[in-house]
Amino acid sequence: MTDNFKSKEPLYMQIAAQIREQILSGKLKSGDPVKSMRLLAIENNVSVITTKKAYQILVDEKLLTAFMGKGYFVTDFAKEMSVEYHLRNIENNLFDAICSAKAINLGINKIYHLLETLWNDDVCHRDTSVEE
Repeated sequence: MTDNFKSKEPLYMQIAAQIREQILSGKLKSGDPVKSMRLLAIENNVSVITTKKAYQILVDEKLLTAFMGKGYFVTDFAKEMSVEYHLRNIENNLFDAICSAKAINLGINKIYHLLETLWNDDVCHRDTSVEE
């Protein structure tokens, strides 16, 4: 999970942040199990206490829930939080696009047309890989 810990932030906070990002980005979905504390500790070369603290943060944030003897799972609440996360991403991307458009004096009607064209072209399923 971790490339290596470079931040001065405590390790358990860094681990919690990485798992939070996986949940909010949709990589981990509602009902998905997360790794056992022991496995996560081994993979990250940290103590089980460190992973327990990380998971507890996510339980407190209502992103994970624990089932005795079964482990930790992503909650339904995480799905709602994921939608908010994506909405913030969209807003940030639109902000950047609008600033770029204004920088070249591109009118709002051109932006509407471009947005509508991209929406209707189903760009989310288009192959954007570069051929060599």
